[in-house]
Amino acid sequence: MKIALAIVAKAPLPGLAKTRLARTVGDEAAAAVAEQLLRHTLQTAVSTGLTVTLYGTPTQHPLLRELTEQAGVHLRDQVEGDLGDRLAVLVKQELCQHDGVLVIGSDCPALTSERLQLAAQQLRHHDAVIYPALDGGYTLMGLKHCQPGFFHEMPWSTAEVLPVTLGRMQRLGWKVWQGPALADIDSYEDLIYLPQDWPRPRALVEQTG
Repeated sequence: MKIALAIVAKAPLPGLAKTRLARTVGDEAAAAVAEQLLRHTLQTAVSTGLTVTLYGTPTQHPLLRELTEQAGVHLRDQVEGDLGDRLAVLVKQELCQHDGVLVIGSDCPALTSERLQLAAQQLRHHDAVIYPALDGGYTLMGLKHCQPGFFHEMPWSTAEVLPVTLGRMQRLGWKVWQGPALADIDSYEDLIYLPQDWPRPRALVEQTG
């Protein structure tokens, strides 16, 4: 069974990436954190041995092209629309070529290679897999089916995302595997979840002391 891994990410640019974090530390520091997270995510994704595609925006930005070329992963454009629209198209595209797809962002350093490989293994025996996020969403979703309307009118960026998602899966009769809740790096308070052995970007150190 062929399982793909798709990463959804914005180019780590000031004013575009990590806007919630930027409200506290500024655009430059937030972009520096976003770049560090994206580099780590790509490296971790490649280490799983799965086929990896980065669905980025804007894909014409040199840094995104450089990072994907260095990592040896595919780079595709995200479509227009909200996150639900983009995920629906992404999942459909990946399931045309693979039996299942794992979808992640680039802001969860706790998604280790071992956890990604475990999710891929579990997806072989389930209809869907999820690693919840501590804030009520999810850090990873894996699917084997492209259900029309599944992502429609999802309450994104709220604590309702996970329960609504699980409710829809239950109504479809899907067999779901759920891993432990993990932390996303979205806000200043989340910086405590950055690995302690990571060097802090200079722009972040200058802002936070």
